[in-house]
Amino acid sequence: MRSTAYFGVAVLLLLIQSNLFRLFGPLGSLLGARWVHGITPSLVLPLVVFLGVHEPSMPRGALLAFGIGYAEDLMSGAPVGLFTFISVAIWWLARVAGVRLTAQTALPRISLALAFSLVEGAMVLILLAVFGGDNRRPVEVASVVIPRSLATALFSPPVFRLAQRLRQSAAPARAPEG
Repeated sequence: MRSTAYFGVAVLLLLIQSNLFRLFGPLGSLLGARWVHGITPSLVLPLVVFLGVHEPSMPRGALLAFGIGYAEDLMSGAPVGLFTFISVAIWWLARVAGVRLTAQTALPRISLALAFSLVEGAMVLILLAVFGGDNRRPVEVASVVIPRSLATALFSPPVFRLAQRLRQSAAPARAPEG
């Protein structure tokens, strides 16, 4: 049940994420600001990091990260397998990092999301440079890595709180000891 809830929330976050550019695009043209280019955050990245930190079952966490990445591939128009691979790799890195104790308050969550978002951006650039057919694509993508990472970090606390609520609501009830 909890896995279904995580996946459902991920799909909802992907739908919101895919429509945020419609909000930020006109905002940038009204303000005449170039900084809006690439500021659409990755809303599912904090959820994948949360799963890497808090999911006790490795097979379930890896499958959820795989499913979330595959759904992101399907909804983003990216080459199939790009975000699938990156989501599982980010989940694994969060699992290995063992940042369970540092991800309890907003500031560490923001910095954690920023760090993993920069890692995700670097992985996308490397994979596009190695396997992509267009050699200009990594240069174009590089211009949005930092704004996207900053936006992801700013949007990460609510995603972490939502994931924490899902985790707590699906926790098994304990029988009173007596």
